[in-house]
Formats: sequence, structure tokens, C-alpha cells
Amino acid sequence: MTELRGVRAQRDALDSREISAVELCELHLNEIRRKDPLLNSFITIDEEGALQAAKSADQRLGRQDRVQEVTGIPIAHKDVFYMRDTLTTCASGMLQEFKPLHDATIVARLADAGAVCLGKTNMDEFAMGSSNRTSFFGAVRNPWDLSRVPGGSSGGMAAAVAADLVPLASGSDTGGSIRQPAAFCGVSGLRPTYGRVSRHGMIPYAPSLDQAGPCARTVEDLGIMLVAMEGYDPKDSTTSDRAATDTRKSWGPRTLGVPAAFMQQMEEDLWSPFGKSIHAFRRQGYRVQRIELPHFDIAVAAYYLIATAEASTNLARYHGLRSGPRATEFNGVSHSHSQTHSEALGTEVKRRLLAGTYALSERNGGRLLVQAQKIRRLVTEDLLKAFKSVDLVVTPTTPTTAFELEESADSPVRMYSNDAFTVPSALAGLPALTVPCGFVGGLPAGVQLIAKHFHESELLSTGRDFQRETDWHLSVPQLPTA
Repeated sequence: MTELRGVRAQRDALDSREISAVELCELHLNEIRRKDPLLNSFITIDEEGALQAAKSADQRLGRQDRVQEVTGIPIAHKDVFYMRDTLTTCASGMLQEFKPLHDATIVARLADAGAVCLGKTNMDEFAMGSSNRTSFFGAVRNPWDLSRVPGGSSGGMAAAVAADLVPLASGSDTGGSIRQPAAFCGVSGLRPTYGRVSRHGMIPYAPSLDQAGPCARTVEDLGIMLVAMEGYDPKDSTTSDRAATDTRKSWGPRTLGVPAAFMQQMEEDLWSPFGKSIHAFRRQGYRVQRIELPHFDIAVAAYYLIATAEASTNLARYHGLRSGPRATEFNGVSHSHSQTHSEALGTEVKRRLLAGTYALSERNGGRLLVQAQKIRRLVTEDLLKAFKSVDLVVTPTTPTTAFELEESADSPVRMYSNDAFTVPSALAGLPALTVPCGFVGGLPAGVQLIAKHFHESELLSTGRDFQRETDWHLSVPQLPTA
């Protein structure tokens, strides 16, 4: 698989007829059979559908009909996205038998572009978690160290890309759920501007924060997938009709702002890879200066109030009458609803639903949520003010490397704190990119870039510059045979 690693190599091989889309699909399916028993990165593997899509891609390639850069390329979708007549569980026992009647917009767009979907990847239940331990289908393991988490909630996506099971995968990012697992697994991930990519057919966690985005080994490949995903969607009123992202434009050296606030929260071991990242940017001609973001230390608290409050309303629909399994004991409607949630939802989801319900309770009169929204505005203003003096903000992606599988179970607060560097841009709806920037004790570390609204092109250009200067993104974990 080494010579076919990444979309560019696979695109060239398909276009020159060195390999067919069916053969490429079978190669990846074999890798999944061989490696995924160790990782548990997939919930559903759709061999029949994948091979049929690959045959259709070969026909398009033979006719040179509507061939796009993703035509014939294997991909996977996080199990938060609807796929027609295919199990779509959101990693929850509540939806363990759910098969939607239509595709999510991004699923349909990638299929229309000729991408070959191999299946649905594992995740934290209802996208609530930063460890991928909360899945009804079992924890995902980090391919760099099977005793550690891959991050979450899109951990299956990142583990699958890192282990070369697929070159491209979709994810969702509410407070960091693409970027944190991408950093933990040593791959690249992009959270687009809120509204750049449709959320239609994405099972919601917190709709004012949720955003779909791509994961890949390289920044170039992220751009290829983004082009196939993005764009206005009449089925999602929050999508923008902005012009498509120019993924090939080179912006040249920019001015990067490093927030002092982040440095105080980062583990000492991560100083070295982050410092090397700054030197790599400087070698490319980038300018670096310190900036102040005074409200970032309270961003996580505000985020968890807003996200859990929205989640408590979203998940109210899973009450066992129209959606999800009904409780085994029926003692009236109210009792049935609570019993259904008790039986079908995991501990972390129930913890967040209780927190959100408390925030919205009559006792609080919405006071906590109002305060959280005020903090959200202050965090947004901090970033917009910073962009008056710098082009991009650069931070570590996470304050730690991947932690042990059992650590997050013992300390939920530690799991929440891993979102400290990714939450601010999510609150502001800004695009953010993570790329690998080195290793600490054999575990990957990531560096994050944040840009102005709808400046994905600038992010991708800067990320490509970084990956021309470094080779950390080329590192691949060596897994034993399952």
C-alpha cells in the first residue's frame, strides 16, 4: 500500500490505468480485514456497496465522464451521517438498528463525485466525548499505541486514516471532534467555517456548533475532499452561498499570532514539537508574534453549557415512541421516556443531558446559558480583534498527547480539558486546521491554525507550506497483524 498512499498517488494510478477502482477498493477492504480487529475503527463495513460504487467509478473513468479528483478513491463516513438503507447508529444503543431513508448531503455529494464509501466509522456515542471510549460498539484504539485513546468524538475516522485503512474520511467537529483525534493519531484534519459544509442528514449534538469536515494524511488531500463536500444546501438554512474554496491558491508567508494563554495549559513535553513547528514556519518566511486572547481560559466552561443545553433538547426525541427502542417496563408515558433513556443511553451521554437540562431548568431561568452566550461573544471578539494584527492564529491542537484508555473514565474533567485549544474557534464559527508536528514518547502531536471566516484557502495554503517543510505527516504506525 505504500506506493498508493494518499489521494494524489491513487488518483495518478487510476488515471493511468495502473489500477482499477475495484482493485483499489479491494486493497483497502483487505487492509480493514487485517488491521481493524485491533483498532475497532469501523462500526459498519459495506463491502457490497463499496464494490458496486467502485465498478461505477471504473465505468466513469473509462468514459472520462464527470471524473473528479475523488472519483474511485476509497473513503469512510463517521457514523453520525445518514446513509440510505445503511446502519447509522451514532455509536449508540438507542440507534443500533436505525437505517435512514435518505443520504446526508455530504454523503450524497461525495457519492455523486464518484468516491467509494467503504463503511461507517466508530465514534463517541452521539458525538459526546474526547476519547472514543463511550461508543456502544466498544472503544477505538490509537494505532500508535493500542493502550491509548485515538481521541474523539471522531476517533474511528482518525484511526482509520492513520492506519491506511482509507485515505479520506468525513467527521464532525462540535468543539474539536475532528482536530483532537487527528492530532492524537498523527494525521491532518479540518473544521471548516460554520456554514461552509451542509449539516443536513448529520445527527445533531449542538446545532449552533456542529460542523462537518474532512480528515486525511495531508493538507492537499483535505482540500480535495473539501471541494466535494462544501457548498450551499437548500436543506440546511445555515449553509452559505460563498464561492467555493480555491484549494490551489498560494497565499505566501503570513503573520502568525501565538496566544500566551495557551502556553500555560500545555504539558511541558509538548513545548518541543510546538517550538519546532514555529521554527518550520519561520524557515518558510512566516512572521510570528505573541497575541493576547484574554477570555480563552473560560471558553471550555461556556462551551459545555451551550453544547449540553442544545443536546438536551436534541436528544429528547429519542423516547422510545417514534425513535429508538422502547423501555422494557411501561408505567406511564413520563416513566417510559426516562426509563428508555436510562436503558439505551451511555453514562457520558446521560451526564451531559443532565447538565444541559439543569442549565435550561426553570430554577435557573436560563441564567447560566445567557452567561455562556456572553462568554461566547467575548471569545469571538478576542479572535476577530487578533486578526487585525495577524493573519492566522497558531496553537498546539491539544494540551496533551493521547492518554491511556482508562484515564478518561476516571476523570471526565480531564477529558473535557483536552478541548481547551479547539473550543474557542468552534465557539466563534471559525475554520481551523490541525497538522502533525512531531512526536512525544512515540505519540503524535499536532499544531493548529485558525483563520478568519471563510478563509479555508488561506489555511490550506499555510498547511501545505508547513508540510513541504516537514515530514511528520508521512509517518505511519506499524501495527501487528490481528
